[in-house]
Amino acid sequence: MAQTEKIEQGRGFGKKRAKKSTSLGNKNLIPIPKGAKTSKKRVGQGPGSGLGKTSARGSKGQRARASSMKRGFEGGQMPLHKRLPKRGFTNIFKEEFQPVNLLALTKAGLSGEVTPAALKAKNLIKSETDLIKVLGTGEITAAITITADGFSESAKAKIEKAGGKVVIREKKKEEKKKA
Repeated sequence: MAQTEKIEQGRGFGKKRAKKSTSLGNKNLIPIPKGAKTSKKRVGQGPGSGLGKTSARGSKGQRARASSMKRGFEGGQMPLHKRLPKRGFTNIFKEEFQPVNLLALTKAGLSGEVTPAALKAKNLIKSETDLIKVLGTGEITAAITITADGFSESAKAKIEKAGGKVVIREKKKEEKKKA
């Protein structure tokens, strides 16, 4: 009898366990048992810490030191990042454009002259100074004059068909500092 009581008490999902209820019901919501979440133990040194002179690191050896090993160290064996072959390259001249679809322009209700500042105001782009490319997804009915750094062929054709105008923004060349 005493043994079955212990089993019932130790289960943790019994009748005594608190249940949380939400608008979604109790689906996938198991309350965290008391003592399951504890803060990380702060290890001190010396007799006052309760961990003695070695701070729970044992005595001597590599792992007892403050900076024991570098990340990726495999005990002297050639580490994985050096064993694997190098592949590809990174193009340092890559230009990343912020895409803006014609559908987004129509939804935003832009008309007349559309500048990068207007696109930024409608949250269609993140930055005015970065490169902007207008893409041809969607249709446009209003005649707009849009200024951007690039246009897809379909976007250019659709804008001009609607009576609009395409203006390519001039690139600002950074002057090299003379040393």
